[in-house]
Amino acid sequence: MKITRISVYHKDLPLADPYWLSGGRLKFEVLDATFVKLETDAGLVGWGEGTPWGHTYVPAHGPGIRAGIETMAKAVLGLDPRKVELVERAMDLCLPGHLYAKAPIDLACWDIMGKAFGLPVADLLGGKRETGTPAASSVSSGDPDYMTGIIERYRAMGYVAHSAKVGGSDVDRDIERIRHLEAQRRPQEIILYDVNRAWTRREASIVMNAVADLGVTFEQPGETLDDIAEIRKVTTAPISVDETLVTLQDACRIAREGIADVFGIKLNRVGGLTKARRIRDVAIAHGIQMFVMATGGSVLADTEAAHLAQSVPQEFIHASWACQDMLTIDVAPGQGCRCIDGIMTIGEAPGLGCEPDEAILGEPVAVYGV
Repeated sequence: MKITRISVYHKDLPLADPYWLSGGRLKFEVLDATFVKLETDAGLVGWGEGTPWGHTYVPAHGPGIRAGIETMAKAVLGLDPRKVELVERAMDLCLPGHLYAKAPIDLACWDIMGKAFGLPVADLLGGKRETGTPAASSVSSGDPDYMTGIIERYRAMGYVAHSAKVGGSDVDRDIERIRHLEAQRRPQEIILYDVNRAWTRREASIVMNAVADLGVTFEQPGETLDDIAEIRKVTTAPISVDETLVTLQDACRIAREGIADVFGIKLNRVGGLTKARRIRDVAIAHGIQMFVMATGGSVLADTEAAHLAQSVPQEFIHASWACQDMLTIDVAPGQGCRCIDGIMTIGEAPGLGCEPDEAILGEPVAVYGV
């Protein structure tokens, strides 16, 4: 089997409400999504999505994905998509770095492999749990009552986990936010307090120590792994890493040095499923729990992440973020993994089980063929 054609689609995904990050420092209103369709000489088709969270969040942006695919297309055409590590190697040799640009191609290859073997991707990753994964929302930064209102709306939709955005120079305000949300948290509900690198070392130590009695988990409380390692020394709160978990080397360092207790694995950031499964295995080997998600995007991106999440043993998985309910557009109506009673569950369809409606995507912006 060989890849014979790569079609690239660009679609803007408007957010239903403006979204504030890093204590209100960054604002987002629309996501620039790239969808990739791989066709083969065996008639099998695979889909993958790459949707960075804007271009001001981390070193990744929508046009960069499409430029990267243009660069890598000749290296990928003619390869067997079932041999994902050979495709991975070809992309890495053709374009060092730029992992986020490689993710949609890698994900489309896994989709084809699942269809070729008649298995859901989660089973190819080692076997899917019979139980699904708790669905996580993403709560925009704001006043405590504003954030509580967002959580209430997600609760009404069945969500049982929430990533609440904190961070900023006003440490008193962050302490107030955390205490307010914890006072409203329901039994068995998960709230992760995500700083998105917005705190200095001093600010992190003040806030985390001020709410130490609550036992909450903080995600990315510093800019770098070095920052988090130092914050770790002066605080006792559990720490999750997200933006600084990009490569397998990052995962190994975090595990070896005990920098964090939780991995936030984002498929687009780390380069797709081929690389993400290795990070998953490092986490399990070191007793590190996980959140699994895309960097944002449609139901396809959520479904891709849900497959990896459901391959993680129950005791190691916290939740999987579902971005789809933040959007005004559904690119695959009736398909893919949806939040039902607070749970994201993979079905028995081979591959990813989600194919975008090309009428909704529009015409491809680029097509590459042999």
